Amino acid sequence: MAMMTPNIQATDCSNLIPSLTSLFPPRPLHRPLSLPHSRFISKASLHHPSSPSSSSSSPPSLVSRRQLISQTASLSLSLATLLSLPLPAKSEEVLSEWERVYLPIDPGVVLLDIAFVPDDLNHGFLLGTRQTILETKDGGNTWTQRSIPSAEDEDFNYRFNSISFKGKEGWIVGKPAILLYTSDAGESWERIPLSAQLPGDMVYIKATGEKSAEMVTDQGAIYVTSNRGYNWRAAVQETVSATLNRTVSSGISGASYYTGTFNTVNRSPDGRYVAVSSRGNFYLTWEPGQPFWQPHNRAIARRIQNMGWRADGGLWLLVRGGGLFLSKGTGISEDFEEVPVQSRGFGILDVGYRSEEEAWAAGGSGILLRTTNGGKNWTRDKAADNIAANLYSVKFINDKKGFVLGNDGVLLRYLG
Repeated sequence: MAMMTPNIQATDCSNLIPSLTSLFPPRPLHRPLSLPHSRFISKASLHHPSSPSSSSSSPPSLVSRRQLISQTASLSLSLATLLSLPLPAKSEEVLSEWERVYLPIDPGVVLLDIAFVPDDLNHGFLLGTRQTILETKDGGNTWTQRSIPSAEDEDFNYRFNSISFKGKEGWIVGKPAILLYTSDAGESWERIPLSAQLPGDMVYIKATGEKSAEMVTDQGAIYVTSNRGYNWRAAVQETVSATLNRTVSSGISGASYYTGTFNTVNRSPDGRYVAVSSRGNFYLTWEPGQPFWQPHNRAIARRIQNMGWRADGGLWLLVRGGGLFLSKGTGISEDFEEVPVQSRGFGILDVGYRSEEEAWAAGGSGILLRTTNGGKNWTRDKAADNIAANLYSVKFINDKKGFVLGNDGVLLRYLG
């Protein structure tokens, strides 16, 4: 069982706390790419021919047969021209609040995380598999590939899992173990070395303050730094495997002799965590100050797909096969009730809150669902029905800027 001891300095020899004492000088390399965009607007006006003067032999109120034929022909020609113009589409794409953003990457890339610089919400970064880092400077309308030399020194194909900014300071973690840091809003990145004995793979990082961050591995190790990553302190005393194997009689179904990893982990704004076991048969929670993770039995027959925090502080829970549950009340709970959703049998993979009342859920085969009453009722948005991709993550930067990330390089941008 691997033990993690709090307040370990860089000079300690603990096999759980990495010794971080050297930095790599940044050498950013930009490879700007751009995608052409064009927009055409057509207008047509209907012209009515002036009536020629009536002959003296015809009554003033009557039109001659020749004039009637001429006017009818002109009107028919104008109508034909008008009807040939492209009309606004009547599909859900016009009514939808999302649009697809095409990216200069390989189709097989899975997008994993996105973040923007708080002082400049036009400047952001998008991460994914196959060593994918994209950068935008226009709010997410267009993206270019970004190369970080310090992340390309070794013959590894990194999977960049998580990114977070606080002010101009930013952090990126990935697999195999890699930690990148910036102090100038991403203009340059430096690599911070990590111990090879770090328990598990880094799956999440949160910038918490000046030179401070919180990092989580898929084995439940939580580390915090307050000096730019030179020293890390363990926030929990042991890994999840050690906790569960030590408490064999805890009564948690599937917890005995647990040697797996987290499937998902999500952090609340106030620093609480909820994580789902790799097999989805139970979940765990942690609050600041607790020495161990707390395991919980699932109260639902189907296995858990993902869990996260609502805007009001409660929990949402997704099960395999498309079910969505909300906890009763706020805070950590084991009491959930199911909410009807139109998932068409496809799994729902993530939920993101735009406000306390409005949230969006995304999942397999382009499923997009929306609630405007805190999750009591959900309606399907058909914007992504024709996109052959799974939508894995819903991220709202604020109430006006949001994105949905999927496989095959699919990125949807919120229009509002």
